Amino acid sequence: MSFDPASLKYDAQGLIPCIAQDQATGEVLMMAWMNAASLARTLETGAMTYWSRSRGAFWAKGESSGHVQRLVEMRIDCDRDCLLALVTQEGPACHTNRRSCFYTALRDGEEVEILTPMA
Repeated sequence: MSFDPASLKYDAQGLIPCIAQDQATGEVLMMAWMNAASLARTLETGAMTYWSRSRGAFWAKGESSGHVQRLVEMRIDCDRDCLLALVTQEGPACHTNRRSCFYTALRDGEEVEILTPMA
């Protein structure tokens, strides 16, 4: 069965959330938005390309930082309204220089930083 990007459920702005997960460790690295064109670029090149809402432009992960994400496999959730990208990650995934954007945990009603910036 061939993939039709129009079969996905995009929001009113034409975006769909994409969770990036390390394919080797299962670690959740980040969440970013994609549109049909950034998804097509990602599938064509293997380089994770998102849609930056703040810049209103494509955002190829690592193009300025060198912290590149390469697509291993793209998965679609059961409702077709969220993507899961299994990736290889070079360096930190988060702009705060942490391995993951999910570096704050809620524990006993308190926010706890569980990851420090990478050296």
